[in-house]
Amino acid sequence: MKNINITLLPDGIKVISEKITHVKSFSLGFWFNVGSRDESVKNSGMSHFLEHMFFKGTKKRSAKKISEEIESLGGYLNAFTSKEHTCFYGRGLNAHIEKTFEVLADMVQNSVFAPKEIEKESKVVIDELYDIEDSPDELIFDKFESNTFAGNSLGMPIIGTEKNLRSFKQKDLLEYIEENYTLDRFMIVASGNIDHTDLVKFAKKYITRNFKSSSQKTRSVLLQPSKDVHVEKETQQVHYILGKPTYGYKDLRRISVAVLSHILGEGSSSRLFQKIREENGIAYQINTFLNSFFDISTFGVYLSTNEKSVFKAQKLIFEELEKIKHKKVTASELDRAKEYLVGNMLMSLEGTTNRMIRMAHQMIYFGKIIPVEETVNKIYKVTKEDIRDLSNELFGRRSLTDKFGEFEDCSLTRVILFPKNLLHKKA
Repeated sequence: MKNINITLLPDGIKVISEKITHVKSFSLGFWFNVGSRDESVKNSGMSHFLEHMFFKGTKKRSAKKISEEIESLGGYLNAFTSKEHTCFYGRGLNAHIEKTFEVLADMVQNSVFAPKEIEKESKVVIDELYDIEDSPDELIFDKFESNTFAGNSLGMPIIGTEKNLRSFKQKDLLEYIEENYTLDRFMIVASGNIDHTDLVKFAKKYITRNFKSSSQKTRSVLLQPSKDVHVEKETQQVHYILGKPTYGYKDLRRISVAVLSHILGEGSSSRLFQKIREENGIAYQINTFLNSFFDISTFGVYLSTNEKSVFKAQKLIFEELEKIKHKKVTASELDRAKEYLVGNMLMSLEGTTNRMIRMAHQMIYFGKIIPVEETVNKIYKVTKEDIRDLSNELFGRRSLTDKFGEFEDCSLTRVILFPKNLLHKKA
């Protein structure tokens, strides 16, 4: 493709870049195809903890110096961990890409993981864990996925457990890196006003660590029957999720799920937003979601409302699911959903960071860069029949409930996070 180059170095590292001449900046990411899905119960949270620790000092730079060297040039460094990959990235003006590359290379190869820094950072991450526990709109998604994927590493929270975070030692971090941060899982991706030949030169110059050559990694999911989950918290609102697994990135039908998701609950014109918020005024937050992984996704509905309205909202949700199962969506509604998806995708690609992330995701999940036009065409090809068939597949059994504990649908997981003592009041 025009302006996109991919080089496989002799040692196995991939270098991918996209040149954009009309900008003066770049986004550079060091990607490892490793995340919480590759962990066990014993080391759950390790990938995310390492994301923090790579910023805590190398053999020649302190944590402060890592930040100062980039920020003094007007750039910044950051990182994120998902269930399937970890990315360390920097942004800056194109004149400073070599310095950013060298600092990132130093971090991922020469971090010392000083015991005192491990002990200190574990407290920071535990505070982050507590923040999630205090945020019901975040916690409920962890509970939903932990139950949807019960018994699988995919169900473990990215942040891990307090017990693990308190137990991690330097040798644990080094052993995890040795086993998981391997050449076949590592790639360098950049987007912006950069030259691909420079990136390849920097990789040869600064990537000197003897990474393990390869690691046999298998990822699989064995699904258990869904169940009803109740969580008591000190909260004023009831938070509610209804959902189930569906197609992952590797399945083309995921695009149809994305279109269905928009029709049902993405945006102010969606069916659920109009029915529950605009017509009935019983929820501030109401939306569908599609969280995707290589081989599977979770799709569902999330809302927060007061205890008196939650079951009315649930009834209305089921009514909308029934409608979309039995009656084809209109041409205008389908077209509106497609244009929304295409518009959001194209607007997101106006920034170099999102473009860099998109290229990395596609290399991880598909092994190639898919042209934007190809993705757009796939969205436009979704038909009314596709939406109806998919709705029947996902919501084939209808089950209503009017109080906690009487949910019968064996294919849908329902998670309700409610104020303490509410369950007992309802009983």
